[in-house]
Amino acid sequence: MAGTDHTKKEHDPALPGPAVILVAPQLGENIGTAARAMLNFGLTDLRIVRPRDGWPNERARAAASGADIVIDGVKLFERTEDAVAGLDYVIATTARARDMVKPIFTPSTAAEHMRRVFAEEGRAGLLFGPERTGLENDDIALADALMMVPVNPAFASLNLAQCVLLMSYEWHKAGDTTPGARIEYQQTRPAKKEELLGFFEHLEGELDRFGFLKPPEKRPSMVRNLRNMFQRAGLTEQEVRTLRGVVASLTRRYPKGEGPPE
Repeated sequence: MAGTDHTKKEHDPALPGPAVILVAPQLGENIGTAARAMLNFGLTDLRIVRPRDGWPNERARAAASGADIVIDGVKLFERTEDAVAGLDYVIATTARARDMVKPIFTPSTAAEHMRRVFAEEGRAGLLFGPERTGLENDDIALADALMMVPVNPAFASLNLAQCVLLMSYEWHKAGDTTPGARIEYQQTRPAKKEELLGFFEHLEGELDRFGFLKPPEKRPSMVRNLRNMFQRAGLTEQEVRTLRGVVASLTRRYPKGEGPPE
């Protein structure tokens, strides 16, 4: 549960998202970790077809690590045909090419396609097969497209929960607006230009006093280099105040108007 923000509201199970359909999963632990992966990215519609160890499964609940909203809402089926009923578009996950003529998507393309299905008020689902064998051809025949992960061809097998996590992430990412890079300021803010200029003038004044910015003809380029260096740092208001304190501390033993002895 590390990293969970308990101040946030529980995910609304009515929010649209693809159904995750596990066909004949073998281990309760894998069902639980798949449920946990789903909820990490806002998915709650978990459908299970013929789980080997039956249902409910306490090992699945324990492995879900608090994703109870998914475990409690599991729908159980005897046939894959019944599990996909009500869906408008189904993508089957597979690690190997099948002798069928179907579109083959990468994870990101599959997620974008499902987003379009939901944008048109349809419903989509993802089929995952048993851990050891993957989906049977009869199950894949029910799907509209295949999804293959571009992994190392010499070691292409993914754990069930890993595959569910990958597709849940791609689904979430396809609709996410989080900036690719950002800084979160805690009790501070980016430094304003006047604050930076005040620091520059403070630093340069002391460097002049201590004879660093010499000879005079090189001073302009040295000042530009120093300013560019600190501009690239993206300093905060707190950091500027700290730097000014550092400069003041280093020069405090010499009164204003005086420099160090030659």
